[in-house]
Amino acid sequence: LYAGAAFALFDLLTDLSLVRAGIAREIAVSGEDPADLLVNFLREALYAWNGEGFLMKSCLVREAKPQQLKALLRGEAFDPSRHRIRQEIKAVTYHQATVAETPEGWTARMVFDV
Repeated sequence: LYAGAAFALFDLLTDLSLVRAGIAREIAVSGEDPADLLVNFLREALYAWNGEGFLMKSCLVREAKPQQLKALLRGEAFDPSRHRIRQEIKAVTYHQATVAETPEGWTARMVFDV
């Protein structure tokens, strides 16, 4: 769920087929519940882009506990000659943020401020 959400975030930002997985970044976050944890995780991932120009290619969740998450992001620095930004995302919000377990698996809903 968390890796898929990170992929969705960066897939909205750019064409991930053009991003290389040359740089690794660790992210560790905590949260009060699964939705809070997801919001905090996506905020850190988005900061990698907004604050440092890092584009994620893949995400490997290394540890997922009810209130803690550790993940490894792989990607590269933004290169305007190869990457085009599709949609600027300003923030990850708590508005309607949900994480739920269903009989089919886990689902999440996130709203981004664009």
